[in-house]
Amino acid sequence: MLTRKQHELLLFINKRLIEAGVSPSFDEMKEALGLKSKSGIHRLITGLEERGFLKRLPHRARALEVTKLPEQVGIGAKAPATTGFQPNVIRGDFSGALSGQALPKDAEAVQLPLYGKIAAGTPIEALRDHSNHIEVPAAILGCGEHYALEIEGDSMVNVGILDGDTVLIERSDTADNGAIVVALIDNSEATLKRLRRKGDSIALEPANPAYETRIFGPDRVRIQGRLVGLMRRY
Repeated sequence: MLTRKQHELLLFINKRLIEAGVSPSFDEMKEALGLKSKSGIHRLITGLEERGFLKRLPHRARALEVTKLPEQVGIGAKAPATTGFQPNVIRGDFSGALSGQALPKDAEAVQLPLYGKIAAGTPIEALRDHSNHIEVPAAILGCGEHYALEIEGDSMVNVGILDGDTVLIERSDTADNGAIVVALIDNSEATLKRLRRKGDSIALEPANPAYETRIFGPDRVRIQGRLVGLMRRY
């Protein structure tokens, strides 16, 4: 699901590509959406990239390609590489757990809130819906408070986190360098990325070479949790 501004931007870019054969400038996008700064446009484009709606073409100025429109979800999907770090994955049919039915009695489970989909552009606070829960084997969780999120997009495929997966997050406002975290940017944009500290700066690193590492000042990023596990349905 796209935010209203992401949807507006995607349609505006697509319209300009059809009419003029070239994507609009950041200034034109900013004016069309009524935003005050280009940084807002950058966040929207990053969110659309992560969800597979836009692609930046290398070595060309103002080169954006619309890879799909909202009604065309699923077109052009690629099989992901899964090298490097692999999260703990529970595989199988979890339709019963996701609909509120209990897991088998011999599997000790805990119930976690399932907040919704995480992708650039949505703060965790806005996702909280205490009516949705998922039952998770207790053995894969440590101490502390946990919650679950659905992944939307392919920015972390090279560490085995795929579109549609459910990630298990330990709530925390700190994390070790190199941990995969839920990060809140400018109190408005939540994303799942690898955390890298570089001096006084914080880098949020994707696990897909199609996306750029984003670097921020320390006052612009808040950690909202760290990845501890992953569940996948087939």
